[in-house]
Amino acid sequence: MNTEEYIVGVDIGGTKILSIVVNEKFEILSRCRKKTKSWLKDVEPENKIIEIIEESIKEAGTSNIVGIGVGAPGPVDPKNGIVINTPNLGWKSFPIVEILSKHFSVPVVLDNDVNLGTYAEWLLGDNSEAKHVVGVFPGTGIGGGLIVNRKIVHGASGGAGEVGHMTLQIDGPLCGCGKRGCLEALASRIAITREITALILRGESPYLFEKVGTDFSKIRSSVIAEAIAIGEKKVESIVRKAAYLTGVAIANLINILSPELVILGGGLIEALGKIYEEEIQKAVKEHAMPFLRKKVIIEIGKLGDDAVALGSALLCARKKEKIKETK
Repeated sequence: MNTEEYIVGVDIGGTKILSIVVNEKFEILSRCRKKTKSWLKDVEPENKIIEIIEESIKEAGTSNIVGIGVGAPGPVDPKNGIVINTPNLGWKSFPIVEILSKHFSVPVVLDNDVNLGTYAEWLLGDNSEAKHVVGVFPGTGIGGGLIVNRKIVHGASGGAGEVGHMTLQIDGPLCGCGKRGCLEALASRIAITREITALILRGESPYLFEKVGTDFSKIRSSVIAEAIAIGEKKVESIVRKAAYLTGVAIANLINILSPELVILGGGLIEALGKIYEEEIQKAVKEHAMPFLRKKVIIEIGKLGDDAVALGSALLCARKKEKIKETK
């Protein structure tokens, strides 16, 4: 990117859309964040996405936008610019790249949100010299990102990196994907909430009963962290078990891929990072092969809510430069 050229990075999630504008140094000039639940059923999604992007551009005070990067949850087709299936948003075969490139008349790129969050944490972090990177982002679900030889891995289907659907317990609880015993069914925030709900109903978590009552949708990562901070040991035990299982999955990935760097991100990591780091390190020590884990760095991401949008902008800038090289 040249001076006075700007790129938009967009993070499309099940609960919010975030659009940022960055300069050539990838400094964020503006942010526009909107919740999605209030408009998904009533508004054409492309119109709202365009409106949010336009608002971020206006706030940045520039019209010289040279590209847009988009991160979306679930399986995507980066080559053809299509969101294949995103249940939380109700999208199937949604041609987001075509829509945005036609409206804004600039190149648009698309990738999976956790791929892009991993990409940004890697390139903008302290270990950008690593060639092989795994990202694991526990939150409502559990997303994964894979980078091999400094390139995002999409696999034959385009959807590689579904870490959350690694089977850890053959006869385990039912997952949202329809299978049983997935990591996501055992260790996501939904899985943690299921176990904490039982504690509340049995009267074994007075703090959370006081905070959420019987409205279990209010059990967020931050509230769980508060309960642990005041000494609710049974809540802590549930979280530590989920963190350990996440570590087992990471150990499996280390055994298979032999990365140099593992990046942890997502809502549960942001709220409960210390517990997750302790349990993941423990699980990796116990389940990864010693010579494969020896030089692996496991670190918590530092970009927080901006990671996916920044990764979208970085990928767009990288692809834009490659387009220039071929002209």
